[in-house]
Amino acid sequence: MSKDKINRRQFVKNTALAATGLTLAGKTALAINRPSPKNILPRWKGFNLLDYFSPSQPRNPEANSTTGEDFKWMADWGFDFVRLPVAYPRYLSFDRSKDITIDEVYKMDQRVLDNIDKLIFMAQNYGLHVSLNLHRGPGYCINAGFHEPFNLWKDKAAQDAFDFHWGMWAERYKNVSSQKLSFDLLNEPAYIEDMNDQFAKKSLVPGEIYRKVAEGASKTIRAISPERLIIADGNGGGNNVIPELTDLKIAQSCRGYWPGVVSHYQAPWVWKDPSQAPVPLWPGTIDGKIYGRQQLEDFYKPWIDLLNKGVGVHCGECGCWKKTPHDVFLAWFGDVIDILTNNGIGYALWNFRGDFGILDSDRTDINYADWYGHKLDSKLLDLLKKY
Repeated sequence: MSKDKINRRQFVKNTALAATGLTLAGKTALAINRPSPKNILPRWKGFNLLDYFSPSQPRNPEANSTTGEDFKWMADWGFDFVRLPVAYPRYLSFDRSKDITIDEVYKMDQRVLDNIDKLIFMAQNYGLHVSLNLHRGPGYCINAGFHEPFNLWKDKAAQDAFDFHWGMWAERYKNVSSQKLSFDLLNEPAYIEDMNDQFAKKSLVPGEIYRKVAEGASKTIRAISPERLIIADGNGGGNNVIPELTDLKIAQSCRGYWPGVVSHYQAPWVWKDPSQAPVPLWPGTIDGKIYGRQQLEDFYKPWIDLLNKGVGVHCGECGCWKKTPHDVFLAWFGDVIDILTNNGIGYALWNFRGDFGILDSDRTDINYADWYGHKLDSKLLDLLKKY
């Protein structure tokens, strides 16, 4: 028997043995982070982990790998959730000097899959719920940087591959409780004609197409794991409720980035010329538009209405890139988190360590506290702990 098979078997055995204890822990977390009477999801609070966010392994993978210490700090600070956005090419085996072919989309790299197992199990050992997300699914990603062989919104071959990948994940984790692991189908769906143009026009995916893709994947998952909690990101890059899914028993995930002129000030993947980005204020007038608490309440109103229809809601990503002035960031983000919390909606900051995070965010306008060799944004941590 190979070492990989031993690791895989041990993972399944360990999760099965731990099921009773972690289920009880999950119920405790539910009691502490009570959902609102109208939100069927727990008010999970946590972070996105970027270990498998890139389609290719980074040059220095150890520098950004999540550690047991990271999970311990999250748990000690009162967080109970991590979202794991994964680019599907990362766990494939193919010739990376060439564009991937449709046949190669089905060739798994078991070594990488085993490493994802280990990361998920480590998070669960610290009592954290894990939401596994395809940040890049076959035929779609909101970001450029990888040449897709097809388009998820147009091509049946892409939709078949998307179902296959979710079937693989469902089979792999069929013995893991839904209280410990949920599936987030696809990061920030939007209709994009040219997947290779970072600044290509993005629009809403036609509702009937989004429903077809989400329903196909969810049926595949539930044929293997009937009780699995499934989440769908909002349409138009995560910002818009998907009314076409409300009868499918799929929760929905909003975003905490609006307005982008505040959250993504000078972000180079958003602005062709970052120097042209207007200076953010909160509250205030930016580029002739008024932004403040009322406008933010209006932005989230459709999501609150969705709760009233019995659909679970969570904010799968939120936060502010490092160039936004820190005082503006905290003023705006305090309103975001307050609105979400008042409606029983949890959140996941993008990320834990890095440009959006509470550690090592590389800002130039704050005094960091030293945290075991890391630079801690203590004001941001204090804000998060308030909620």
